[in-house]
Amino acid sequence: MNKIAVVTGGAGFIGSHLCDRLIKENISVICIDNLLTGNIENISHLFGNEKFTFIKHDVTNYIYVSGKVDYVLHFASPASPIDYLELPIQTLKVGSLGTHKALGLAKDKGAIFLLASTSEVYGDPDVHPQTETYWGNVNPVGPRGVYDEAKRFAEALTMAYNRFHKIDTRIVRIFNTYGPRMRLKDGRALPTFCLQALTNEDLTIFGEGNQTRSFCYVSDTVDGIFKLLMSDIVDPVNIGNPEETTILRFAEEIIRLTNSNSKIINLALPEDDPKIRQPNISKAKNLLHWEPIVGREEGLLITIDYFKKKLELI
Repeated sequence: MNKIAVVTGGAGFIGSHLCDRLIKENISVICIDNLLTGNIENISHLFGNEKFTFIKHDVTNYIYVSGKVDYVLHFASPASPIDYLELPIQTLKVGSLGTHKALGLAKDKGAIFLLASTSEVYGDPDVHPQTETYWGNVNPVGPRGVYDEAKRFAEALTMAYNRFHKIDTRIVRIFNTYGPRMRLKDGRALPTFCLQALTNEDLTIFGEGNQTRSFCYVSDTVDGIFKLLMSDIVDPVNIGNPEETTILRFAEEIIRLTNSNSKIINLALPEDDPKIRQPNISKAKNLLHWEPIVGREEGLLITIDYFKKKLELI
């Protein structure tokens, strides 16, 4: 029997790549997205594919899907700082009400449920690198709290459904991911740097640029998510690239790879901006036999080429 997956937020950056992977694995996809931050262009290549269906819908409202469903993957949420600072209520609602509705669908269909959580549940960590057993250091009333706490609540709700309703659940904690289909102006470091470098504007880094991040190419992230979905691991699993770099070094790398004349300027550090971010992926390595394989320069060159083409169309 053909397997069927519902992907909320399936027109988003990671969600659309996940739709591609599921279809490649011969799983039919029902993509649900209200296009608040998603983009129909991310899934337009799938229209006409008999294994793909798109439903425009806000998942904070009741989700109705006829027939059987084998998997529910909840990826709906604003995910960049510029989005969740501009859409704080919507971010909290999709993390709480949206997760509740998506879990309700999984419960009704007897489906496996996978929650897209985030490294932001660790907040500004005082444990480095971050392991899944670390509970985090989050400011619940700070501006970033709307995203951090929405995802922390979503994790708690997912585990409650697993324990109380016996739903088969998975939780993936996704670290910084990049690649084609990112929005040029989504506010995250990589697309911002690429846009600035490709237009020869100054690259803006916050503080001295000593804060660290770990960037994982999207195909690697999606591979880890798929392997987790196919596993029987209920507890959260980190998926990300453990190769850590400073934001300053990363900005310099973007300038070099784009052959840009841009310079680097410093801006004030945003409130609660994490100083360090690096996943411990021992769990994924040992239990999923997963680790990233795309080198940062290789992935950046593909992503920069994508952004170049997008700029040509503007």
